[in-house]
Amino acid sequence: MTWRDRFSNFVYRQLEKRMSKGESVGGSVRFSSIFVGDENILESSDVYELLQDISNQLMLADIVVEDGDGNEIRNDPALQILKNPNSYLTQSEFIKLMTNTYLLNGEVFPFLNEKQLHLPAGVQTELDKQLKEHFRVGNVEIPNKMIRHIKNIGTNHLKGVGLMQLGKRTLEGVMSAEKVLTNKYTKGGLLAFLLKLDAHINPQNGAQSKLIKAILNQLEEIDDSRSIKMIPLGKGYAIDTMKSPVEDEKILGYLNVYKKDLGKFLGINVDTYQTMLRENIEKAMMYLHNKAVRPIMKNYEDHLSLLFFGQKSNKRIKFKINILDFVPYSTKTNIGYNIVRTGITSPDNVADMLGFERQNTPESQAIYISNDLSKIGEKKATDDSLKGGDENDKEEGNTDG
Repeated sequence: MTWRDRFSNFVYRQLEKRMSKGESVGGSVRFSSIFVGDENILESSDVYELLQDISNQLMLADIVVEDGDGNEIRNDPALQILKNPNSYLTQSEFIKLMTNTYLLNGEVFPFLNEKQLHLPAGVQTELDKQLKEHFRVGNVEIPNKMIRHIKNIGTNHLKGVGLMQLGKRTLEGVMSAEKVLTNKYTKGGLLAFLLKLDAHINPQNGAQSKLIKAILNQLEEIDDSRSIKMIPLGKGYAIDTMKSPVEDEKILGYLNVYKKDLGKFLGINVDTYQTMLRENIEKAMMYLHNKAVRPIMKNYEDHLSLLFFGQKSNKRIKFKINILDFVPYSTKTNIGYNIVRTGITSPDNVADMLGFERQNTPESQAIYISNDLSKIGEKKATDDSLKGGDENDKEEGNTDG
C-alpha cells in the first residue's frame, strides 16, 4: 500500500468517525450514508454470496494449453507460471482475486513480468493516435506486451463496467439499510425507558438524584456498551409512547427488493437462482455457469493467450470445467452404466468420473459395447448379430437346415 493510499484511508476513516458522531460535514446536516469501496463492498451478504459462487467456479477450473488442433500441450512453460503465479498468490487465489476484481471494477490487468504473474492496481490506460494502448502505474509505463486489459465490456471500448459503477446507488442504499438494522439490534433494539416523577426535577434534591442514579445503574448492567440514556420527566410532563425511528418492516421491504436487484449487474436473476438452489443445487450451478461463468472464461482465454503467446502463435490457454461436477451422483452412475454399454468410453474413464481409482488394465481400458460387454475389436458384428444372434448361431442354424 502506497503512502497516498494510507493517507486516503486515514482521511476516510476520520470522516466516518465524524459522521458516526453526528457532526456536520461541510455545513450540511448529519450524513449517515455509506460510500462503496473495496474494503466494505463485500459486507453485503448477497453480493458476497454471488461473487463467491462465480469466482469459486472459475477457481476450480483446470487451466490447460492447447495447440491449433485442440491437442493438449502438457509441458508448456506457461502452465508452470499459471500454477505458481508469484511468491504471494497460488493459482487458485490468483484466479479468484482476478474474478472478483473483474466483477467489481469491470476490468483487471494481468501483468506478466518474466516468470511471474501479477494484478497491479491503479493502472491508467490511454490510446495514442495510432490506436495503440498505453499502460501506466503512476509515472511508470508498462510495455503493452507485458500486460493485458481484461474488460467486462459495456458500451465503452476503453473501460469495462463493474458492480461498483453499475449498481453503486443500489448498493449504497442496501448497505446503509443493512447497517441501520444491524446498529439497532446491536443496541438492544433501541428500547426506550421513561421515568415519570410526581415532582419537579430539582438537581439539589438528593433523594431524586439517588433514585435516578440507581435506576440508571440497573439499566446499564443490561447493556455492556454502557450506552443507556435516561430522560427523567418531571411533574406536568408525560410521553405515552416512544417509538424507534427505525421501522423494520419498511427497511426489510426495501432490502427484499433491492438486494435481489444487485444480481442483475452480475448477470444473474437472483429469484431464479435462489429458487434453483432450494430445489436442485446442481441445476443452480449449471444456470450460474451458463449465465455468468462461461463468458468470463472465454474473455480470460482470449487475453491470457495473447499475453503468453502473442498474436502470431496458434497456442491457446483454455479453462476447462467438468460439467458433470454439477450432476447428482445417482445420475452419474446411470450415465456411467449406459455409456460403457453403448461403447462411448472405457470403464477406467467412468471410474475416474465417479471418483474411483483407475484399474489401468487392458480390460478396464478397453471399450465395450452391447449386451455381452465383449471388446469392440473382438466383436464380429453381422446383420444377424445386430438382430440378436451372432455368426455361431447362424452357422448352427444352417447345419440344422
